[in-house]
This record gives sequence, C-alpha cells and structure tokens, in this order.
Amino acid sequence: MSSVLSAGHQGTPLTILEAAEFSHWLEGQPELIRNWISATGYSGKGVALLPASDGSLNKALFVCESLDDMFACGELANQLPVGDYVIENIADTDLLISVAFAWGVGAYRFERYTKPGKQQARLLLADKDALGIASQLVEATKRVRDLINTPAADMMPEHMAEVVEAMAKEFSADFSQIVGDDLIGANYPMIHAVGRASVHAPRLLDLRWGDEQHPKVTLVGKGVCFDSGGMDMKPADAMRLMKKDMGGAAHTVGLAYLIMASQLPVRLRLLIPAVENAVAGNAFRPGDVINTRKGSTVEIDNTDAEGRLVLCDAITEAVSEQPELVIDYATLTGACRVALGTELPGMFTNQMQLASDLMQTGQRVSDPVWHLPLHAAYRDSLKSDIADLVNSVPSPFGGAITAALYLEHFVDNTPWVHFDVMAWNRRKLPGRPVGGEAMGMRAVFGYLKNRYAHQ
Repeated sequence: MSSVLSAGHQGTPLTILEAAEFSHWLEGQPELIRNWISATGYSGKGVALLPASDGSLNKALFVCESLDDMFACGELANQLPVGDYVIENIADTDLLISVAFAWGVGAYRFERYTKPGKQQARLLLADKDALGIASQLVEATKRVRDLINTPAADMMPEHMAEVVEAMAKEFSADFSQIVGDDLIGANYPMIHAVGRASVHAPRLLDLRWGDEQHPKVTLVGKGVCFDSGGMDMKPADAMRLMKKDMGGAAHTVGLAYLIMASQLPVRLRLLIPAVENAVAGNAFRPGDVINTRKGSTVEIDNTDAEGRLVLCDAITEAVSEQPELVIDYATLTGACRVALGTELPGMFTNQMQLASDLMQTGQRVSDPVWHLPLHAAYRDSLKSDIADLVNSVPSPFGGAITAALYLEHFVDNTPWVHFDVMAWNRRKLPGRPVGGEAMGMRAVFGYLKNRYAHQ
C-alpha cells in the first residue's frame, strides 16, 4: 500500500475540486475540455479523464462534495488508470495530507493469503512534510487492519507478542511479557483465568518508550485473539468474526506506532492482555468468583463478558504509575453497536473536557467518536451477593454503560478514556474496505499531538 504514495513532482496532472467549485473551473477551461465534458455527460461528480488534442491523457479531474471529509479521495488509487499523478491545484499541506491519507488507505488490500491484485495509481508529492505525515497515518491504519484481518490461527497471543516485540525493536523501545502460569505469581489472576483453557498461553505484553521525564501516557488494548464465549458459548453466527475481538489491541498498536514514529514527547507505555477465550476442562465457569489485581473479587455472571476481565487487571497496573492519561480500546459490547451503529465508536471518560476535545478532534479529522455517560446510578446493577461485583449484568439495557462502569471501578482517580469499538467495516465506503478498521485512533492521536507536541 505504501507504494501508492511517493516523493516526486512529475506525473499526470490531477485537479481536485469541491462540487461548488466545478462550474467556475469549467468556465476557465479551453474549448476542447468544455466540449469533452459536455460530450461525455460528466456532471461534476467523481473522476473525469481529460484528453490532449492528440487523444492522449492530458490530465485527470476529481470532484467531490467536500474536502473536509478526509476520505473524499479514498477511491482514486483504484479509479484512476495506473500511472503517476501530481496534484496541480492544491498547495496547502493539511489538505495534501488529507488527500494522500485517503489515497493510501483506499489502496489497502489484505493479501496475505492471496496473489497480489492489479497495480494501482500512485500519488507523487513534492511536499515532504505532507508525504511523511500521511504515510505514517496510512501505515498505522494498515497495521490495525492487518492485525484484525488476520485469522485467529495466525494471530494468537504468541503472534501478538511477536508483533509488539518487533515494533519495540523498530523504535528502540523496551519490551517484556509475562506468560502462562507466571501471571499468577505476578498477580494478574484475571488474565490467567480467562486464557488458561487455551493451548495458546495467555500473556501480558508490556512496551515502554520515551524519556522518563516526559508526561506518562498509557495505552491498554483488549487482546482477546479469539472469543468462543467460553462456557457461555456464542452461537455460530456470533462467533464467525471473533478473530476481530483483539481489535482493541490492534488499535493500541497503531496508536503506539504513531506516537513513536512522530517522536511525540511522552513517556509511552503499552499494555496488552493477550488471551484466547477457549473451552476446556480448566475453563473458568459462570458462578466462579475470581480475584483481581486490584484485590476486588468478581463473580462471573457470563464467561462471554471476558474482555472487561482481562482489561481490569491491565488497567490496575496502568494506573499504578499515576500516568497523566490512560486510554483503553476494546471491542467490548454489542450494546454499543445497538446504541451507535457499527461505524461510530462509543467513548466513556471521567474527564468531561477530554470528551469534548476528543469529539471535536474526531470531527476535524473525519474520525468521529461519540461520548456516552458513565451513569453512576447504574453501578448498583454490578453488585454481587457473594463478591465485590459481577462482571456482567443480565438486563439487556445499558450494556455498554455497565461495562464501562465495571472498568471504571479499577481506574481510581486517574484521567481515563475508554473506547468501545466495532473495529470492522460491514460495508465498503470510500477509503474503507470491508474488514478490519481503525476507529477513533486518529482522533486520539490528533488530541495527543495538540496536547503534547509543543511541550
């Protein structure tokens, strides 16, 4: 995919316009172009190929509704004839970043198990800053998509560990992991309990990067590499896409990449509890009471509410260092999809200003997130008769909120934001093919850049 973006300034000229600009642009074109536009019935929407007097390709035109949408140019790599293109009418760096980002992510194809598809059109940019930033955003998105799209057989906890360790080496970061029964001795009982039934040993992945004097930002990603539902087993249709249940971890890998690649001045820590929720004789059961790293006991109402269990141990560790901000991503609840649909991530936070800032940043970079409430009155539903709390509420109402309230129990007073994401495109949109997807990642990165880049 990165091959569709490159440095350069020689190629077929490409004009990119918003619909409101088309009529004015057309008036200024030579008669040949005006006649061609009329003869071909081009209506000022999409791609038009404009000929030279000898019939060769002179330039290309693309008209979209609004360039405020960062995905507006998301199909150009596939719609334009193979070749090199240079944008002739845009000089603004931010706008070039948007166009190049859309071009790059729109060219994405998951080809690990297939022969490579046909060659795609390439965008050349003379603006090195725009090319560098866009390439990083594209690469982060690609990493998230690749991780989610990879079948569970090739993306189990040990494979996730290899990915994080390789990224640590790429950026000279420190990497460690706690594996299998060592989780018990290290006091991560929930991560062990959820993952112990699998032949793929559970583990906690831990990456550290950056100057220890810089502000601490800690990312926590739900890494359930496959979710059968455990003893409360999912039906087949609900299990079909559960390779994506490590989508939260994939998001934190992509966000960590962006932070390190851009040299953001923060002290980064990435924690991923990586497990498979499998069924075996030693699987945890409904009704079991399990301790947590925090010391709170949890009665298991449903073994299919396992993501919050592995997250709570990792979040307890995250807040122990008192970072300025803890951010977790998880494919946590179907309830959030019912509330917001599959394309809008839900966000919960104990910082109201943070919620506002993230929503505004998300709108600006075409990566929307939506604030949902940590409604305190619903905490009563997490009470247990025999333990400190239950992991799941039988009621079908407010499931995303009660899941977030469960996690909040382990946050203490640390500034925290929790994303409940689908991590999957169910339909094809410009720049967004069906399959694994990064949702809310660029919004958070944009927020972190605004907050820390100039410190």
